Amino acid sequence: MEPVALNGMKVVDLTQVMAGPFCTMLLADFGADVIKVEPPGGGDQTRHSWGRSGKGDDGPAFFALNRNKRSVVLDLRSDAGRASFLELVADADVLIENYRPGVTTRLGIDYESIKALNPGIIYASISGFGQTGPYADRPGYDLIAQGMSGVMGVTGHPDAPPAKAGVPVADLGSGLFCAYGIVTAYVHKLQTGEGQRIETSLFEAALGLTVWEATEYWASGEVPARTGSSHRMSAPYQAFRTQDGWMTIGANNQRLWGFLCAALGVPELEADERFATNSERMKRKPELAGIIEQILAEHDTGYWVDRLLAAGVPCGPILGYDEVLRDPHTQYREMVQTIPHPVEGTVQTLGFPVKMSRTPAVARRHPPLLGEHQNEIFGAEAS
Repeated sequence: MEPVALNGMKVVDLTQVMAGPFCTMLLADFGADVIKVEPPGGGDQTRHSWGRSGKGDDGPAFFALNRNKRSVVLDLRSDAGRASFLELVADADVLIENYRPGVTTRLGIDYESIKALNPGIIYASISGFGQTGPYADRPGYDLIAQGMSGVMGVTGHPDAPPAKAGVPVADLGSGLFCAYGIVTAYVHKLQTGEGQRIETSLFEAALGLTVWEATEYWASGEVPARTGSSHRMSAPYQAFRTQDGWMTIGANNQRLWGFLCAALGVPELEADERFATNSERMKRKPELAGIIEQILAEHDTGYWVDRLLAAGVPCGPILGYDEVLRDPHTQYREMVQTIPHPVEGTVQTLGFPVKMSRTPAVARRHPPLLGEHQNEIFGAEAS
């Protein structure tokens, strides 16, 4: 089935690496025509990240973020390249870029310049810290944004050094927020014909995801601390060691606490005054975890997952990617897909987390070769 939700949306994509390409891939998955404009001399930096994937020159990082797009190569510092770019953007719905603030002005492709050419343009920018403010000129990376947004302050174990989240939440979060803004602006454009300026940043995306921690600070006046895998407000709700590995248990209310005690074979623990209420359990989290892990050590993870689920206790194994990508539920939910590729034969890609009955996302194009669609789009080589 071909996607139809964003069919007709033309997106000119000036982004590289992760945040911007993730944003435009989300749009492309739902039918937008995303034209990836890459610089000469190698294209998007991720084409050469993590080494080469197989037979061709492109690396797996590029494959992960660029399905469903077309690629052209333009040198925006040259008159010819800029002219071709302006031709491309003249009838576009969306232009998205992730240069450092000020670069687009120097290139003559800033919002005001493009708006004068195409008044209905939706012009989106992703940067490290935003287009304005005291930190606007700073370089931005996911690691830096996680540190300055508070994310690293609440990630990891209490006595350990600061740790970043295991996935790039600032990069991917800014891509998600930007895609959300673009689709919202596109609906407005369809209704009114008006374009608009959109911007977000890695810093704001990471901070925007800390709704729980920011609220905790406002409510208590205390700075949220690192808690490992445990919950800030409920116990037991964390990772526990078993006989052969690790599992998570989420007995975060009184009813589930009773179910857990029964499933662990210690029903008397439910009424133990040390752990009878959530407040008491929170005061004694390390002690409680020690008791639970002593019991879990008697059997392997699979045994306990089956037993606790049968008792109505939310739980699950902690899986490595060698396990989760082969997991039957992952396969059933079509979260691993294979796309034909003209050089590699096939490339694997993650599936679509959002399922839609009428306008589903579709992997319809392989990640493009560098400049693969130059003639298709311009009719001749442009530089």
